[in-house]
Amino acid sequence: MTPRRRLGTAALFLVLALGTGLAAATSHFGSVPSRDHVRQNPFAGQPDAAAAGALLYRDHCAQCHQVDARGDRKRPSLRTPQVRAASDGDLEWFLRQGDLRHGMPSWSSLPQGQRWQIIAYLRSLP
Repeated sequence: MTPRRRLGTAALFLVLALGTGLAAATSHFGSVPSRDHVRQNPFAGQPDAAAAGALLYRDHCAQCHQVDARGDRKRPSLRTPQVRAASDGDLEWFLRQGDLRHGMPSWSSLPQGQRWQIIAYLRSLP
């Protein structure tokens, strides 16, 4: 194989690897049904709901995602562009479904209103 061809092959593998990484980062929300994707948070923009969500976040989420929602080496940050770009409906669906394969439990046992409050809190973060 010529050096030029080897370089082209290496570049192709790099592009594929980066694309796979990006797909993995957004795949959590790629399987959200459209009816859930378009759902709106009934508590959006309500400071009281975000404050209640902060308390719920501390009790249910901070042990994995850290108090500041920045995550750590094992658990993802909830301040990423992927989370920011997800709709409120995507986030509620993900909280309800979880992803046990990646260590995320289902929070379907929390009342729906409390899941929306957590999302209101996450949206309030700078």
